[in-house]
Amino acid sequence: MNFIVNFLFSMFSTIAFSIITNIPRRAFLACGFTGAAGWMTFWILQTYFHQNIGIANFLGALMIGLISILFSKTMHMPVIVFNVPSLVPLVPGGPAYMAVRHMMNQEFTESMEKVVTVLVTAGAIAIGFMFTNLIERALKKTRLNFRPK
Repeated sequence: MNFIVNFLFSMFSTIAFSIITNIPRRAFLACGFTGAAGWMTFWILQTYFHQNIGIANFLGALMIGLISILFSKTMHMPVIVFNVPSLVPLVPGGPAYMAVRHMMNQEFTESMEKVVTVLVTAGAIAIGFMFTNLIERALKKTRLNFRPK
């Protein structure tokens, strides 16, 4: 049950952000699925495999990037159409809020812990997308090299 709830809420939040950012209507379900797949990768790694937040976010972003590439090819749309809304479930909004809250309450140790969590999460997401971009470029290059002349 928890699995289904996590999947549906992450999918609906991604679709809602797709609407806000004016993504074409025909890409809503693909964006929703991409965001849900990224979140479920993160959630399963955190919940069942007890991975740290950096690795889980990295692999979640990698999943989002790879699925975004597939949808961009099949739907003939830019990758960014699927990447941007799909990030919403992974964004560390809660820890960022808690960092500011602890800072305002002059609890500097707790605040710095949350700031580090936010930075690790943001860095892991960025590195995940960078790896996806590198994989896509490498595949394009090998495909170009093996074309018949």
